[in-house]
Amino acid sequence: MNLLKLITLGLLAALTLTGCAGGLGSGDYSRSQARSVQEVQTGVVVAVRNVRIEGTKTPIGTGAGAVVGGLAGSEVGGGRGSVVGAVVGAVAGGLAGSAIEEGVTRQNGLEITVRLDSGRTIAVTQGADEYFRPGDRVRVLSGDGITRVTR
Repeated sequence: MNLLKLITLGLLAALTLTGCAGGLGSGDYSRSQARSVQEVQTGVVVAVRNVRIEGTKTPIGTGAGAVVGGLAGSEVGGGRGSVVGAVVGAVAGGLAGSAIEEGVTRQNGLEITVRLDSGRTIAVTQGADEYFRPGDRVRVLSGDGITRVTR
């Protein structure tokens, strides 16, 4: 049973660290965006709306949850009961691990509607690491399929 506690603590630590990674906000760049050209447009913020950005859904949360659930389920019953418990525990643990990972990495975001100087109106959704108000003058950076609003 001590092994089960150790694995559970490891799962919680891994999911906590995953949550610290967060998502890309206006000031965050992925490695692939470094040294790449971005088109810059300017405009004025027309509207800002708070949104939630879904968390990551990788096999890590599912796998870790399945291991913990399988070990916990194997402690139930004896013989065939422990095998059935392990299978049921692994499935339930996998589902729980996936849900935990998605919940921990979910973040607050903003949908920012900008009227570009060209007259075109666009909306960009990004992490809420920088706040905007209608009337703010902003830059819109676009490149490699990613667009962000910044001051």
